[in-house]
Amino acid sequence: MFAALVVGTTATLLPAAPAAPAAAAALPACPLIFGHGGYPSGANGSDTWNRDQVRQPNHPTGIQQQKNWGAAGVEADLQLTRDGTKAVMWHNDSTWGLTGVKKPVNQIWWAAGDDKLQGRRINRGVYVGETVYTFREWLSAMRSRNMIALVEIKPAAKQSLFNGDAAIKSRAWSEILGPIKENYGAQEIMVYSHDSAIWAELQSRVNAQGLSNVLRNRPVWTDSVEWEEPPPAWTGNTAKWQSVLDQGPKRVATTFTDAYHKWLKGKCA
Repeated sequence: MFAALVVGTTATLLPAAPAAPAAAAALPACPLIFGHGGYPSGANGSDTWNRDQVRQPNHPTGIQQQKNWGAAGVEADLQLTRDGTKAVMWHNDSTWGLTGVKKPVNQIWWAAGDDKLQGRRINRGVYVGETVYTFREWLSAMRSRNMIALVEIKPAAKQSLFNGDAAIKSRAWSEILGPIKENYGAQEIMVYSHDSAIWAELQSRVNAQGLSNVLRNRPVWTDSVEWEEPPPAWTGNTAKWQSVLDQGPKRVATTFTDAYHKWLKGKCA
């Protein structure tokens, strides 16, 4: 293209200034990261129990470490003690990994009996010395760190949530929904279950109480490598990480929080 330069009454055609180079394509927005604690792959049994290093962020120490690694939220695990008397944050169905005699969590009381859950401490792995927290305590720890809560109700809770005794059933659901309702306006909370019966009943009860937002906006799982002990190399995830990132997710969940956060650098903004 040419531009006309007029000198006196004579117009001279000159080359036009080159167009500015096209702006580099903007980087996509980075997804929010939700940290997840690894559990050894394979069927449940003494072998996986022995290899489990109790990595779940079900306590303030784990929450803070995930935040230090770049997480905006964490996925943690809810169990119910005997007769639905207390919602507690613990991954395993039993007290394996805690001090004291091994017992199913749903068979012991929170604060009563020689085998009570309260006060027991993690006895191996990366969080030795941490204790078990109630759901309310855990939500408070999440709120104080400005972290988004993603809570999985574990299948063993069915013993109380679907108990034939109406009082036990009511108390059990109140232990879950009460803390959510109390904190609903002050922090973001999401709750779900892999158990189909719990999930169906949870949706019904949450919607009935006007808490439907807790069912939404869960992160996309982004890992392809199954967790093992000792931890596997994170590099096996990169193809899946990139595939998921290309879809523009707003939130992702990973067991490799620190590595994923570092991997994202330069890929999004």
